[in-house]
Amino acid sequence: MKQQTSRPFATHSGLHSMLLASLLCVAGSLAFAQGSPSASRFYEDALQRYEKKDYAGSVIQLKNALKENPNNLPVQLLLGKALLENGDVAAAEVAFNEALRLGVNRAEVVERLGQAMVAQGKQLTMLAHPALQTAGLPNGLQLRMHLLRAGAQADLGQIAPALQSINQARQLDSSAPDVWLAEVPIRIRSKSFAEALQAVDRALTIAPNMAEAHYQKGSILHVQGDLPGATAAYARALQLEPNHVEALIAQIGLHLDFNRLDDAARDVASLQRVSPKEPRGSYFKALLAERKGQVPQAQAALREVTSLLDPVPMSFMRYRSQLLMLNGLAHHGLNEPEKARQYLEAFLRTQPNSPVTRLLARIYLSTGSVNEAATLLENYLKNQPGDGLASNLLGSVYIAQGKHARAATLMQQTLKSQDLPEYRTTLGMSLLGAGQTASALAELEAAYKKDPKQLAAAIVLAQLYLREGQPAKGLALVQTLVNQQPANAGLQNLLGSAHAQNGDPKAARAAFEKAAQLSPDLTQAQLNLARLDLDARALDAAEQRLTNVLKTNPRDTDALADMARVADLRGKTAEAQTWLEKARDNSGPRELRWNLALIDLHLRAGRPEQALAEAKIAQGKSSDNITGLLLYSRAQLAMGDAMGARGTLGRATRLADFDADLQVEIASQQLAAQNLDGAYYSLDKALTGQPDSLPAQVLMARVELQRGEVAKAEQRARNIVQKYPRRAVGHTLLGDLALAQNKPGPALEAFRKAHATEPSSGSTLRLMQTLETQGNDKSAQETALQRLRQTPRDTNVLHALASLHARAGRPAEAAKSYQSLLSFQPQDVPALNNLANVQIKLGDKTALQTAEKAHGLAPANALVIDTLGWAHHHFGQQDKALSLLRDARLREPSNPEIRYHLAKVLAQSGRRSEAQEELREAMKTGRPFEGAQEAAELLKTLN
Repeated sequence: MKQQTSRPFATHSGLHSMLLASLLCVAGSLAFAQGSPSASRFYEDALQRYEKKDYAGSVIQLKNALKENPNNLPVQLLLGKALLENGDVAAAEVAFNEALRLGVNRAEVVERLGQAMVAQGKQLTMLAHPALQTAGLPNGLQLRMHLLRAGAQADLGQIAPALQSINQARQLDSSAPDVWLAEVPIRIRSKSFAEALQAVDRALTIAPNMAEAHYQKGSILHVQGDLPGATAAYARALQLEPNHVEALIAQIGLHLDFNRLDDAARDVASLQRVSPKEPRGSYFKALLAERKGQVPQAQAALREVTSLLDPVPMSFMRYRSQLLMLNGLAHHGLNEPEKARQYLEAFLRTQPNSPVTRLLARIYLSTGSVNEAATLLENYLKNQPGDGLASNLLGSVYIAQGKHARAATLMQQTLKSQDLPEYRTTLGMSLLGAGQTASALAELEAAYKKDPKQLAAAIVLAQLYLREGQPAKGLALVQTLVNQQPANAGLQNLLGSAHAQNGDPKAARAAFEKAAQLSPDLTQAQLNLARLDLDARALDAAEQRLTNVLKTNPRDTDALADMARVADLRGKTAEAQTWLEKARDNSGPRELRWNLALIDLHLRAGRPEQALAEAKIAQGKSSDNITGLLLYSRAQLAMGDAMGARGTLGRATRLADFDADLQVEIASQQLAAQNLDGAYYSLDKALTGQPDSLPAQVLMARVELQRGEVAKAEQRARNIVQKYPRRAVGHTLLGDLALAQNKPGPALEAFRKAHATEPSSGSTLRLMQTLETQGNDKSAQETALQRLRQTPRDTNVLHALASLHARAGRPAEAAKSYQSLLSFQPQDVPALNNLANVQIKLGDKTALQTAEKAHGLAPANALVIDTLGWAHHHFGQQDKALSLLRDARLREPSNPEIRYHLAKVLAQSGRRSEAQEELREAMKTGRPFEGAQEAAELLKTLN
């Protein structure tokens, strides 16, 4: 349920208040009813009830009187008045017409009869009704009838006739404030705010203490966004007339806008006391209950609204846009989107530029009508470009459509007008979708810092921390969210993911189990538990969990894909392929995840032809889908078909138009296809569409460097440094440029600046690499240690430090770093493999155990198999070593180190000729490898 309060409620927008707005009080007693004494007593009692505003009781007594004499004129007239006051407008019209038939002077009924007809949506009939023409009426009544006709004409969109009717009223009495106030709603509707203010100021000159005039001025200021001015005007109206319904309603809206709940509750109580059947009072009551977390009370109040408004004929509602909006909001709050949609669409036909557009767009989104939501919001923002909330929603719609660059551009423009945390959240989401992770992270951090209640920002931010090598930070944030909402199953599930990435599978399992306990239907928790089983190589347990998920939903594509992983880990590639094909076939028509997974499976299995065939299936899902085209080009590249990839990417470039993010992705693949000119063309389009696109600027600088345009690349890099002084990427580019020009000193200085500006795993690794290359091993080591003192769980840096120690001939230090890394990530196969290698050098027999663990996690990895075979060789188990090393060599024959290891074991086993052949092939590659000198010496001895 979303409150819409950025515009004030227009005068006469509620049913009850609309019907009563211009009724006169009963002035004097009507003639006594003719007939029996009992009829007279019924009439007198009815009159007293009417004067006490007991309209329902009055109607009962009058009907009793009519049973005795249906042609009693005073009874029919009073009955019409009582029915009108009680909201029964159709019956009131009948009673007034009966009074006319019985001979009442039309001056006694025309105003009320006209109101009853308008309340039923009979504006055209009222305007043409012979008895309701103004000629011959007393001046005061004639004036009021001109104003009533003006309102009906305005309802019908007849603005010029409406203003003419108002002018006719003014000719009768220009000193009456009502003849000026009647113009205000018409001028507001046509956005003629200057004329509206002139009219209301004229009324205030005539009647400075008229509450209605101050209310009307407040409504103009409210629409114009002058909230302080509107607040003061509404307060003045209520000071003059504490029971002014419209001013009360407007003031409640402002209280809610500024979260002044106690003030709002006080005014809602006053409103319901003054006008108990006012549907807006019930709606406000629902809003207050919702904000206090009182869901049942909120729902009950919304039912009050719909019970009051659903029976009202649409013929009347169509002229009362605020009633349409109100009932639409109520049905929306009751989770009745189709009913809400009906009323809100009708409302927007009368008020096309209303902020209610935002709510209808949300309903479209919730029912899958994404394109309709986009069109609705785009048209609205053409007329209301300053509506940040609508821009924010359109940004979300663009994200749902996959138009991340458009979403980012829109939100960046919106933030220039108003910096709200929810806008930064949407910007962060769009940047993330566009692949600009660092920028997305910064925006989401800013949103969460500004408003810790931005749950969406906090959740995505935590996920980013986990994904981007900051698991401790992610865990801390998720734990904070869970502490705030311990019964939130989704957050418990996220907590499990955070623990898993922090290397604590026990805590992860506990959190996932808690999530499953809180919400047994939460499939994601079950899937995560299955993935923990997979990580622990508990394949049977994982398979059982996944089977249970598939019993409930046989088409759950994530479960099907995880079953593929079970099969893959068991070495059953064909079965894994079958599961992934099921996932693909049960996915949406535009879902490409499982096509991508199948391509990966085929490529890992050395089946590039099948990978390409699968890529064609993906493209077939949508021939003009850019994602599909990019996937197809990757498969072509895997097949070595660079020319074919260039053609596919050329088509993608045309389809991407000036979308900067898509063009950057295309350019990256063009570079992989060795099409430097194609990459340059894509980036030029990207920068034409979005000159400030940082990813495009960065990649263009790298392309210019490869094209030999060093001066251009350097100037672009310096511009990036100047424009983004808090980002590392510009300094990194300058470092790369310096290296390309063989300027090691400036390169090192640039990488130091990059690291100081925006320290990260990436900047640390780049600086370490440069220092090591320049022979400054000690500084490289200190750079890593400094990062680890600040971020001890940075596994990327731990890995790099361990490798640095290993290359420098410090196996003991390397082993220590790898062990530290594995305490956080016990399933890290490269770390296990490398640790086993340094343990071999140290003569540590636990190398076998370490290598076995790596092999258990990655049984098809040639490097892992080689390490295990090499360990068996070093510790005297030559038969096992030979079997494993032959396996490794067959999987990766181009690896000279694996060939050397196999040759070493072959030579010791007496297979000299075979050993010679392996060594010759290893030396032919020309690739440097550890043990190359020993390999050359061994070959000499064998010759």
